[in-house]
Amino acid sequence: MVLVCRRDLSSDDKREYIRAIKCLQRLPARDGHKPEVRSRSDEIQAAHIDLADVVHQVGFFLPWHRFFVFIHETALRNECSYSGPIPYWDVTRDADSDKPMKESPVFDSDFGFGGNGSPGTYSLPPMNFPNPSRIDKWAYSRGCVEDGPFKKSTLSLGPGKLITNHCIVRNINETYRPFLKSSALIDMKNRPGFESFSFELEGRPRTTTYRIHDGAHVLVGGDMSNVYSSPGDPLFFLHHANLDRIWWEWQQVKPAKRIYEVSGRTTVDPPFHNVTLDFSLRFNTLASPIRVRDVMNIVSNPLCYIYL
Repeated sequence: MVLVCRRDLSSDDKREYIRAIKCLQRLPARDGHKPEVRSRSDEIQAAHIDLADVVHQVGFFLPWHRFFVFIHETALRNECSYSGPIPYWDVTRDADSDKPMKESPVFDSDFGFGGNGSPGTYSLPPMNFPNPSRIDKWAYSRGCVEDGPFKKSTLSLGPGKLITNHCIVRNINETYRPFLKSSALIDMKNRPGFESFSFELEGRPRTTTYRIHDGAHVLVGGDMSNVYSSPGDPLFFLHHANLDRIWWEWQQVKPAKRIYEVSGRTTVDPPFHNVTLDFSLRFNTLASPIRVRDVMNIVSNPLCYIYL
């Protein structure tokens, strides 16, 4: 069994990972049914846009995103010849530091993913109300990322469900930093059951409370803050790899009980049914459906990776 280590990257690995991300942004889409979906990156983002309403605030949120990140990783390796470790963003490490969040290494212009948006460089397209794309105007109010490796990247999809060519937008907001500190995660890590743990990680349905999942999304702002189109910002995959790491650590506290423990609702709204290990996870054209049980253990097939 080959175990892929997810850890902090060396400078060479950082460059190589970014090269592979940009490779996916250039590769043409495989499924030609939607002309607006132009690249492989678009294709991966489009699946999240299409399924966002059914894969959040439900019992299979964590299993679904675990395999979604794995699909992205597999594309990097098989289609863009990436052979290094897959990084995760330990946002708590940055939230606990004395430095502003915008000085996090992940926002570095040389070895990171570029920094904050530049004021006055982006305007949202006209929108009809009510707002089906759940676009937070303030999150997009700063502008385009104009430094780092993705300063010239053009996204074809988003914001939200809109179809527009636009830059990667960010508006880093320190307001959400307290939700990301290690002290804010203590209760979550001590939750004895899967459903309560998952809600404390993601945020509870139909509430305005923030947890590490949605807190980091809205802290970055821009595309990253939108529930539909967030995978347009490459930071999405580092963030969700970190959430997956936290879940795996929780599983490892009592592996005999927790490796295959899953529960929670299958839908946000009634009628509710309980998620089971045989529940089928769908990814549109990205991958064939897979059962929840097949993604519960990361050191077993088909996943086969480990966190360091």
